[in-house]
Amino acid sequence: MHSQQVTAEPPSNSTVGDVPGALWSPASGTDRAPFTFDVIIAGCGPTGAILAAELRLHDVRVLVLEKETEPKSFVRIVGLHIRSLELMAMRGLLDRLLQHGRQRPAGGFFAAIDKPAPKDLDSAHAYLLGIPQPVIERLLEEHAIELGAQVRRGCAVTGFEQDDEGVTVELADGERLRSRYLVGCDGGRSTVRKLLGVGFPGEPSRTETLMGEMEVGVPQEQITAKVTEIRETHQPFWLRPFGGGIYSVVVPAAGVSDRAEPPTLEDFQQQLRAIAGTDFGVHSPRWLSRFGDATRLAERYRVGRVLLAGDAAHIHPPTGGQGLNLGVQDAFNLGWKLAAQIRGWAPEALLDTYQAERHPVAAEVLDNTRAQMELLSTEPGPQAVRRLLTELMDFDEVNRHLIEKITAIGIRYDFGEGPDLLGRRLRDIDVKQGHLYGLLHRGRGLLLDRTERLTVGGWSDRVDHLADPTAALDVPCVLLRPDGHVAWIGDDQQDLDDHLSRWFGKPAG
Repeated sequence: MHSQQVTAEPPSNSTVGDVPGALWSPASGTDRAPFTFDVIIAGCGPTGAILAAELRLHDVRVLVLEKETEPKSFVRIVGLHIRSLELMAMRGLLDRLLQHGRQRPAGGFFAAIDKPAPKDLDSAHAYLLGIPQPVIERLLEEHAIELGAQVRRGCAVTGFEQDDEGVTVELADGERLRSRYLVGCDGGRSTVRKLLGVGFPGEPSRTETLMGEMEVGVPQEQITAKVTEIRETHQPFWLRPFGGGIYSVVVPAAGVSDRAEPPTLEDFQQQLRAIAGTDFGVHSPRWLSRFGDATRLAERYRVGRVLLAGDAAHIHPPTGGQGLNLGVQDAFNLGWKLAAQIRGWAPEALLDTYQAERHPVAAEVLDNTRAQMELLSTEPGPQAVRRLLTELMDFDEVNRHLIEKITAIGIRYDFGEGPDLLGRRLRDIDVKQGHLYGLLHRGRGLLLDRTERLTVGGWSDRVDHLADPTAALDVPCVLLRPDGHVAWIGDDQQDLDDHLSRWFGKPAG
């Protein structure tokens, strides 16, 4: 095979025989190869890399196939929102990312309405982390490789066939690989989704916008005054400083070169002059792109042994900066569930909860980006609504609700009746061993027990137990899933055992 391969040797305890049912595919066909991998992931962007790492925490044999031969070279800044930062902290990744990113306040996200973040957001990481896209992709890929994932570049998935036992994946060079599951993390034009025949309903792009990062040739004061004036009538328009003389530039794309071609610096200069009367002396671009407002959601996230995550499952305009975050959070939700299925301890319906939980979240993100795009319109009606919402956001409750929606800390999965905390993520509270998230690095469940009299018993191979009467909780005990969401609240051992069975299967022995 003539494809670049980066690999790390899996731990010695990760042999084929260690994984239940992962030895050989049925010998019913001459093209059935041995199960070389448990999971093949198409796409090594942030979603695919995080999913690979999450699976490796549970000794699942993973191969990531990336069609591009080299990582992205253009330096685009992407933003990690609060919930994504929390998840990175849960896996011990946040400090590594902070070294390469720049923090800014968690405000002004919704339709670019410039309101400060509400005070006392319920998180230890209440900020936005701006980080170059090539850097975050490199760091997450390195993390997956360190844990034992294999990554092959220059490998495009061109076909697959699934059966009751696994999936046979065909590559562009004709090689056929066999795995138990396939996950498409291959972007908005996902080959996996198309081959799977999953519908992708929604709206095509109606308007397009230019976005890039470049230097400017005029003082900040002049830019600020002009942008404030222009934004009275042109909402999809801004020049925001990133530091070091670099500005993020967003301007409508109407009238520029063919949408099939990448934009040029001249396109930006032309549009800036048409709208602002000046091009602000923009020069030395770091990257240039265009985006549309296409909004689509996959009808299903799973068909048999093939699943979708990230942009392969949903696309929407970048307003609010939610796209990368939504995909990363998909991966954290799916990883431990798919690992449980492969390791043989998953309850019957556990893998189905991936779609049940994440599909509604994506639907809400698509709705809020639709709303934001309407508020960016220059038409009189949307502008009237924008002015009204701008006034309403002066109320803390409104501002807080919208920030929690954009940053995903307001998500509550439906785990049935119970206290408001049930189904929500738990913030990084203080515990006797330091901070809660430091106890979740291994991707296992956790019982946080303030009564000091409960036990995880036969689930101790999947769930950790911390007896800590000093934990900063206002409930007796909580059971956390590996993604940090509260699966149970109470103080009764039998009730706890029932919920351990619900989420973590039958006890060992």
